[in-house]
Amino acid sequence: MTDESLLRELLAVRQRREPCVLVTVAAVRGSVPREPGAKALIFADSRILGTIGGGKFESLVIADALALLESKVPLLKSYPLHEKSPDSFGAICGGEVTVMLEPQLPREAIIIFGAGHCGEALSKLAQGCGWHVTVIDDRADLLARCEAHVVYQGAAPDFIANHAWQSDEALVLVSRNYMLDREALATALAHPGAGYLGMIGSQRKVTRVLEELRERGISEEALATVHAPIGLNIGADNPAEIAVSILAEVMGKLRKSTGKALSVS
Repeated sequence: MTDESLLRELLAVRQRREPCVLVTVAAVRGSVPREPGAKALIFADSRILGTIGGGKFESLVIADALALLESKVPLLKSYPLHEKSPDSFGAICGGEVTVMLEPQLPREAIIIFGAGHCGEALSKLAQGCGWHVTVIDDRADLLARCEAHVVYQGAAPDFIANHAWQSDEALVLVSRNYMLDREALATALAHPGAGYLGMIGSQRKVTRVLEELRERGISEEALATVHAPIGLNIGADNPAEIAVSILAEVMGKLRKSTGKALSVS
C-alpha cells in the first residue's frame, strides 16, 4: 500500500469516526526492514493496514498501539532489532527502529436535526471548531446549504433509532415545528447513549412537548436528561448567535466544563 492510499484511508477512517493509531517509522539505524517514512494504520481489533516491517517487531508495535487507544497519548519508541540490547526480542537484523505512534481518536460529534436557519448556522460553526457534523432533514435544498460531513435526508426518528450513540456525541433538535422535535425526542429517549440531548424552543413549546411525552409514559428521570430550551443565556438573537449559545453549552457538557467565566475579578 502506498503512503498516498494509506493517507486516503486515514481520511475515510476519520470520516466514519473509527479510532486507530497512525504508525510512522521516524528513524532507523543499521539493518532494518523499512526505511524512515514507512507508515501503517493499526485498529482496535489489531488489524493493520500497511506495514512497518512485519514479524515480531510489528506485533510489538501493534500491542503498544492498542495500549495508546486507551491512554490517548502519542509515543515515540525505539525497538532494537539486534541481540546486544537487554530489550531485544530475538531479532537479528542488526539495527534499531524508532517509531512514532499517534492515536487518531474520533472528533466530538454533533448530530443536528433541522437544516433551517439555526441548523445551518450551527453546522457551519461546529465544523469550523473541528467537530464531526451530521445534519438530518427531509428537505434536500436546505441540506445542501449546510456544512456537514454527513447529511441524512429523511425522518429523524429513523436515523436516531438506528444510530449507535456514544458519549462524545450530541444530538440537537432544531427542526421547523414542535411535532417533529417531539417525535425525534421520544425516539432519542428510547435510544439513550448520547453525551448530550437538547431541544430548541420557547418555554411554552418545551412544556408542551415534555407534557405530551409524560402522557406517553416516559419517566421523569428520562425527561430530566433533556436540555431544553437549548443553549446558554447569552442574549442570543439571530441564528449565528443562537448557534454560539448552543455549541457553547454542548461543548461544556461533553467536556465536563463548568461554563463559568474565566475572569479572576
